[in-house]
Amino acid sequence: MTIAEVQPALHRDSARPLETEYRPRHPLDFRRTVLYQRHGGGDPTMVTAGSVIWRASRTPAGVATLALREVSRGVIRGAAWGPGAGWALAQLPALCGALDDPEGFDASRHPLIAASHHRNPGVRIGRTDLFFESLASAIIEQKVTGMQAFAAWRRIVTWHGERAPGPTPRPMYAPPSIDGWRRVPSWSWHRAGLEPPQARTIVETARRGEAIGRVFMSAPDGEARDRVLISQRGIGAWTSAETRIRALGDPDAVSVGDFHLAHEVGYALTGTRVDDDGMLELLAPWAGQRQRVIRLMEASGVREPRRAPRLHPEDHRDR
Repeated sequence: MTIAEVQPALHRDSARPLETEYRPRHPLDFRRTVLYQRHGGGDPTMVTAGSVIWRASRTPAGVATLALREVSRGVIRGAAWGPGAGWALAQLPALCGALDDPEGFDASRHPLIAASHHRNPGVRIGRTDLFFESLASAIIEQKVTGMQAFAAWRRIVTWHGERAPGPTPRPMYAPPSIDGWRRVPSWSWHRAGLEPPQARTIVETARRGEAIGRVFMSAPDGEARDRVLISQRGIGAWTSAETRIRALGDPDAVSVGDFHLAHEVGYALTGTRVDDDGMLELLAPWAGQRQRVIRLMEASGVREPRRAPRLHPEDHRDR
């Protein structure tokens, strides 16, 4: 179902949801693929209620709420509310990994990856096609613990986003518009627990967010997209990779500079820790598909044993 097909129905009866049914042509681990976009268990843009995944987003056509359920193997039913409902339903296949291209991927290069690929054939890399939502969340997650980042995302989106339409199982919110991100006041960032450098980066990037997004989304490859983002003050390789993964489902993006990733890749593939250079060397045989290797490594369940107490998050709000 295309945007052109579903949007006229929205105008006839805006109180009723638009609905569609998606039958992927490939094996699909539905929940693992879609829930990759969630920012922690309290994410106000993404909620699970029983077998239904609810997602609120700010689409190019307006705010939308999407409810998704796998009714049987290979059948996903979706309903959407709000002015962006048509866009959200048309984008549903991409969210579920329909545009993910595993061409050239060879799982047999490592026994762990081969075994995980055999057990998890439905691992797909989905995409949202929503540039600034992905960029803002990645900036918030820079250089802090997941707990801090998820809490700051939850607070800012709830305080400055837009209430999601439809019969959501609890109050949900779509992220702010690009201009909305720019207008978040300094005291609000502080109350949310976000460090000043991240807040400044979001506000400054939002001033040219539309133009940056157009160039980023039309860039021909990952290196070109990195150049677009890394040229912006406060954005480095990690943030660019995270944006590429979430917005575009980039199968080759690697989040260099992550606190845990290099250690986990090293342990999974060699049994010992490595640094970022070592991680890139280990992943080099899968050039073009390195994010897929990371997803399969995560799906395998192999984790490095914890060596130290969990890092205690620092709260700067009382300074």
